[in-house]
Amino acid sequence: MAEVKQPLTPEILVPRLGDYLVEQNLITPDQLTYALQQQAAIRKSQPTTPLLGQILVDLGILDRAALDQAITEQVLQLRAALTENNQLLERRVQERTSELEKALERLSELNQLKSNFLANISHELRTPLTHLKGYIELLRTGDLGVLTPEQATALETIQRSTDRLGRLIEDLILFSTSERAQLTIVLDALSLDELCADVVNQMNAKAADQMVNLEFLPLPKAEMVYADREKIGWVVYQFIDNAVKFTPSGGSVAIELIPDGDHIKLQVSDTGIGIPPNRIREIFEPFHQLDSSSTRKYGGTGLGLSLAQKIMEAHNSSIQVISELGKGSQFSFKLKRVVRGQAE
Repeated sequence: MAEVKQPLTPEILVPRLGDYLVEQNLITPDQLTYALQQQAAIRKSQPTTPLLGQILVDLGILDRAALDQAITEQVLQLRAALTENNQLLERRVQERTSELEKALERLSELNQLKSNFLANISHELRTPLTHLKGYIELLRTGDLGVLTPEQATALETIQRSTDRLGRLIEDLILFSTSERAQLTIVLDALSLDELCADVVNQMNAKAADQMVNLEFLPLPKAEMVYADREKIGWVVYQFIDNAVKFTPSGGSVAIELIPDGDHIKLQVSDTGIGIPPNRIREIFEPFHQLDSSSTRKYGGTGLGLSLAQKIMEAHNSSIQVISELGKGSQFSFKLKRVVRGQAE
C-alpha cells in the first residue's frame, strides 16, 4: 500500500523537535521514548503517520499551546541561523570576488610587462642581427675576399641560422604587438595560388633536407580572396613549416586550395606524428609545447599557432584542426572569395 504524504505543517520544518522539547524540560526523556514507540506502532498500521508533536498532544503529555510555542521558537531560531549563514556566505563571496579581481589585475599587469619586455628585447636584437646579415652578405659576394669551398659551406649554415633567428625575432615582435593592441590587418584582393606557391618555394629546401615530399594543389581556376597578404603568408608559412618539422623522413605534406561556397579553403595535410585529440587546444597557447621536456626533439618558441589564430580571428575566420596520433594532422582555414567585378 502506497504511503500517503504528510500534509505540510510548521512542525515538518523543525528537525529533532523531540530533543528540543526535552532540552526545554517540556517533556522527559522517557516520555519522548514512549511517544516515538507509539509513532512507530502507528506507522505499521496506518498509511499516514502523525507527527511526533501531534502524538505528544494526543497522549496528553504536552498541550497544544506549548507545542505551538516550541515549534515557533525553533522556526525562528532556524530562520535566524539561515540569515546569519547567508550573510556569512555573501561576505565570503565578496571577499573571494575581491581577491579574484586583484589577481586578474595583477595578471593583466604581468602580461603587460611581459609584452613590453618582449617588444623591447626583440627590437634590441634586431640591430645586431642586421649587422650580422650585412657582413654575411659581404662575405658571400666576395667583397671581403675569396672564400674557400669549406668557408662558403660554413657561411651558408650561418646564413640559414641567421634567417631562422630573424624569423623568431619577427614572431616575438608580432606577438608583443598583438598582445598590447588589437591586431591590425589590411584587406585586399589576394591570389592564394601565388601566395602558396611563393611559400612552398621557400620551404622546398627544408623539405628536401628532411626528405619530406612537399606537394601544392592549386585551385581549378584563378580565384581571389580578401586578406592581408603579409599576415596570411605568415600563417601559411607556419602551417607548412610545422607540417614539415613534425613529419618524419619519407612522409609527405600537401597544401591544397579548395573552393567552398563563398569562401576558399586552404588546407595543409601531413603524414606526421599527429596530436592527441584531448591536447589540440593546447597547441594554440602562447609559449606552449606539447613536449616541454628538456630533451624534446622539436624546437620552436610555441608562438606560431597562437599568433596564427589571432591573425585568422582578425580575418573573421578560424583555424580548424583534425589530427590522429601517429597518423598525421590537417590544418585549415577559410577566406572570403572576391566576387568578379568587386576586386577593383
